[in-house]
Amino acid sequence: MTTQPGTETAGRVIDVLLLFTDGTDELGVSRIARELGLSKAVVHRILQTLVARGMVTLDQQTRLYQLGPTTAALGARALRDLDLRAVAASTLRRLQEETHETVTLTALVPGGRAYVDQIVSTHEVKMTVELGRRFPLHAGSSGKSVLAFLPEQRREEILADGLTALTGSTPTDPVELRAELSAIQDLGYASSAGERQADAGSVAAPLFGLDGDVRGAVSICGPRSRFTAEFVRDCAPRVVEAAHHISKALGWTGTTEGSRSP
Repeated sequence: MTTQPGTETAGRVIDVLLLFTDGTDELGVSRIARELGLSKAVVHRILQTLVARGMVTLDQQTRLYQLGPTTAALGARALRDLDLRAVAASTLRRLQEETHETVTLTALVPGGRAYVDQIVSTHEVKMTVELGRRFPLHAGSSGKSVLAFLPEQRREEILADGLTALTGSTPTDPVELRAELSAIQDLGYASSAGERQADAGSVAAPLFGLDGDVRGAVSICGPRSRFTAEFVRDCAPRVVEAAHHISKALGWTGTTEGSRSP
């Protein structure tokens, strides 16, 4: 099927905006063009359109662009209206009270996942996450718990696309990660030690919607030193229970689109 010109242009605009969700606050024309494989002229035209609508702003001194007020307003509205956050709120609070660690809520988004809510630990030394930033699915327990329950074809596409190392502990071998994802399907939860953030440990379980598709994940996270094998083993059932409770509130009936239900 031939892509219509308007559709292609819209896709490029969206791709430019999504680059700003990968952790870099400011981007220049050259970097955007290089990342997306577009000409500088095309990128410049897209950015000019986005500037005119308040989606991005240009620093006249650095010549770098950053997200603008219109994008912020859209993001705030999306977070406010996101059913996942509202449904999960009370369960997240209870899980934080039970484990005393930071509890996070992750949503599956195009190109990866993003944290959409958190309740911070009561410990003096604690971990916090950056809401709204996009992360790959192969790094960290939240991402892996989502990846394990994606449809097999989509999962294999991600594994074949190259697994970038975020830390020295990030899984980068597709064969080894495939075996781990199979184990996660059996267990119903994932754990990680320093995979996305070097000094962090976490345990996560997937969230499912009415259609059985994986929607995101709930996790507990904190300093790696506290996330011993014994702690993970003790807390995992609580995380799984919380995930099931949220999933049922989203309409999940106990069957999933992925290979095996948790």
